[in-house]
Amino acid sequence: MGKGNAQFIRAALAALVEMVLVLPAFAGAGEPLLVFAGAASKPPTEEVARLYKQRTGVRVDLIFGGSGYVLSQMKLARRGDLYFPGSSDYMEKAKREGDVLPDTEKIVVYLVPAINVRKGNPHGIRTLRDLTRPGLRVAIANPEGVCVGAYAVEIIEREFTPEEKAAFRRNLVNYTESCEKTAAAVLLNMADAVMGWRVFEHWNPDRIETVPLAPAQVPRIGYMPIAVSRCSIDRAAAQRFIDFLTGPEGRAIFARHGYFCTAEDAAAWLGAEKPVGGEYAVPAEWIRGRSRE
Repeated sequence: MGKGNAQFIRAALAALVEMVLVLPAFAGAGEPLLVFAGAASKPPTEEVARLYKQRTGVRVDLIFGGSGYVLSQMKLARRGDLYFPGSSDYMEKAKREGDVLPDTEKIVVYLVPAINVRKGNPHGIRTLRDLTRPGLRVAIANPEGVCVGAYAVEIIEREFTPEEKAAFRRNLVNYTESCEKTAAAVLLNMADAVMGWRVFEHWNPDRIETVPLAPAQVPRIGYMPIAVSRCSIDRAAAQRFIDFLTGPEGRAIFARHGYFCTAEDAAAWLGAEKPVGGEYAVPAEWIRGRSRE
């Protein structure tokens, strides 16, 4: 064998070895990611997923619903790369139960609870106690599995007298299954008012209006965290999506959709400093209210 041929063979073998070593790193580069997400993030998350596909070629499949419900889906399916609930409450539960990798958790944006009504506020709802007026139709998200419903119950339990709470419950016409369906209750005239997030009006500004709660009535500012699921088969790829979502392009999309990118921005809109995040245990009487759905 000539010297030139020997060098060629050695070079070819080296290239082959390098290819074998490198291929596993790229073999899953085009595999889709699966995200279980609370519907509170739906409009901007869908946009971020489309942009991420354009930037990287990686498809991001999104399953939306109530944060507790999609967590149960992820656990039962034993699959999914990322968990993106609508509040800290369900992320804390996911961390306690070992469903996510705690060190991968990042806060994406912040949310403030509020009352949402149809544009023009035809029923003249100005305060929380207006929701106890006879004949008014009110909806909240199911507090058993939807974070904004738990926030609503927390506020009602703190602020209403037993008589006011009973009047509110008489007006309660529906438990909705997600943030998306909570906003839709106003859009479809299924309720005169809902207790939701301030950001709902940015989902459909021509048809939804926000009635702010008094700062003293808001117990805490919420936030939407994301973390890598324990079930992820490509944790590095999942982490790259988190980095994109919480990076400049991802945050710009959320800001354009009306979400608060900092706790300071949320507090400034509310007009008061509040605790951020945390958990709330929904009383059993509200869980039994599932029969109203």
